[in-house]
Amino acid sequence: MTIHKEGKGILMTLFVVVAVVSLVAYKCLYEQSPLTAKVIICLSWCVFLFFLNFFRNPKRVFEGFEDGMIVAPADGTVVVIEPTEEQEYLKEKRIQVSIFMSVFNVHANWYPTKGKVVYYTHNNGRFMAANLPKSSTENERSTVVIETPNKTKILMRQIAGALARRIVTYSREGHECGVNEQMGFIKFGSRVDLFLPMDADIKVKMKQAVVGNKTIIAKLKN
Repeated sequence: MTIHKEGKGILMTLFVVVAVVSLVAYKCLYEQSPLTAKVIICLSWCVFLFFLNFFRNPKRVFEGFEDGMIVAPADGTVVVIEPTEEQEYLKEKRIQVSIFMSVFNVHANWYPTKGKVVYYTHNNGRFMAANLPKSSTENERSTVVIETPNKTKILMRQIAGALARRIVTYSREGHECGVNEQMGFIKFGSRVDLFLPMDADIKVKMKQAVVGNKTIIAKLKN
């Protein structure tokens, strides 16, 4: 297990702060109130361990990829599987599959399939809870469209949540992408939407826990 590059600066700063707080608590409080000093030191390092866990970056390799497979772009729970009108780019009815990520999930995002990035944009917006339906169109978000080798367009949207304040997206138009490659990172609780063709064979169910770059979400028709 490694630490994601998006968290290294934050973790280094937090480590220094926690170390200083622990040292001050030990020097100034331990003789007068050992219990208080121990509680402060323990809570400080628990906060550091929480952030350390949040920025974990597991190395995952999806084996056996076939054309038409859509692989989970993130860890989390499936909260939406429904037909919807995608109004930003595709301008047509699609099957929307949404994955909600809690603060305890890995927050790296992977490309869900092989293809070429043909569209990328970032929209500023609100920071309402990411599990609400309106968050897909009203929250801060980044949208990426991937064109598969058979010319099917798949839209993936990263959505900030109530705690998330930064979406990182590595995609740029013209980039040749594939599974096993990270597309970005969302800091703290958030959500990822996929907009798939109406005839896609969906392989997941509502409330199902999925694993990024591991769980098969759907299979596209040829």
